Amino acid sequence: MKNLKITALLAVLAFSPFYANVFPVSPTVIVKTVKAAITWKSESIDVGNIPLGKPKLIRFEFTNTSSKPIIIENVAPSCGCTTADYTKTPIQPGKKGFVEASYNAASGGAFMKTVNVTTSDSKTPKTLSFKGTVVK
Repeated sequence: MKNLKITALLAVLAFSPFYANVFPVSPTVIVKTVKAAITWKSESIDVGNIPLGKPKLIRFEFTNTSSKPIIIENVAPSCGCTTADYTKTPIQPGKKGFVEASYNAASGGAFMKTVNVTTSDSKTPKTLSFKGTVVK
């Protein structure tokens, strides 16, 4: 019985260095950061108080921070009360572009609207938002 305990202890000690290298004490995490190709001046704008029935123009500006031209492929407002315009030509590296939303408030009170922008750099739309209060 004593020989069995000694053999088991020696086996554990013999394999300890092996297992110490296989199972690290602290996990190693690798994080890759991808630099955005577009830097927005602001992704959310508070327009404050706006009058009822008078369209309000909201302008989102950005800079192409990549090394290749960027094309705005689609701009989709969240509702029919908002129309959109944007830079139609390719935006060269280091140059600026814009997305504009025109909001025509039909009723009073607080609001928050979004515009989804898809570019040639990313097929995942970027959501821009604006908010405010319509006063009568």
